[in-house]
Amino acid sequence: MAYNFGFDFKVNGDGVTDVLVIDDDEEMLALLKKFLEKHGYHVVVTTSGHQIEEIISKNNFDVLILDVMLPGEDGLSLCRCVRSMSSMPIIMLTAMTDTTDRIVGLELGADDYVSKPFDARELLARIRALLRRSSSQLVQGGGENLPNYAFGSWRLSLTKRELRSTDMTLVPLSQGEFELLLAFLEHPQRLLTRDQLIDYARGNRHEMFDRSIDVQVSRIRRKIELNVRNPEIIRTVRNSGYVFTLPVERVR
Repeated sequence: MAYNFGFDFKVNGDGVTDVLVIDDDEEMLALLKKFLEKHGYHVVVTTSGHQIEEIISKNNFDVLILDVMLPGEDGLSLCRCVRSMSSMPIIMLTAMTDTTDRIVGLELGADDYVSKPFDARELLARIRALLRRSSSQLVQGGGENLPNYAFGSWRLSLTKRELRSTDMTLVPLSQGEFELLLAFLEHPQRLLTRDQLIDYARGNRHEMFDRSIDVQVSRIRRKIELNVRNPEIIRTVRNSGYVFTLPVERVR
């Protein structure tokens, strides 16, 4: 594989971002670590996901870059594990071109995919885009002044980026799920096409295919619907898109 790790960019002037990279290619890890550190990131690399629960629980990483094909427990299993305990953005690295592999990753909670071999500048751009989206609501709303969205027996906090039920049970959301749910909450009780949802959730900063919207909707339904086989909150309009049926209230 031919990776492009040209070190021709200036160091990122933003605050330090903590990145965890898991890949069994030691040479690629060394180059990627050097590249990202040159751009102002703090990078931890490892060749396996051994003790991933402990690593995540003891460190406050901002983004995870995770190879799909790993010895032992594969990247998809690790993605599922990480998503069950953290909402940090996950970028999967894959040498596979089949979209089925990408869809499975999205179903498990991945936020983005980069195909191997890759240009490190593309990966850097993807990292920055994910981090911008993570912080954009805080910047726009002035941090603590952001509203919460209440719908049915649920409340979504924009400040904490958390979804909780009325009994305060926390339901983990991936960044993609959070953005898509927020798009529904900002446009309730109206038909939204897949293209509209892509624009509302990701804008023009991110390449997204229609099938991934369906995957994310399916994941959200499993978390908020009483019956996922007969969803009442997010309804499908055949050949058109989706409708978020509940009234939504902005609360503090």
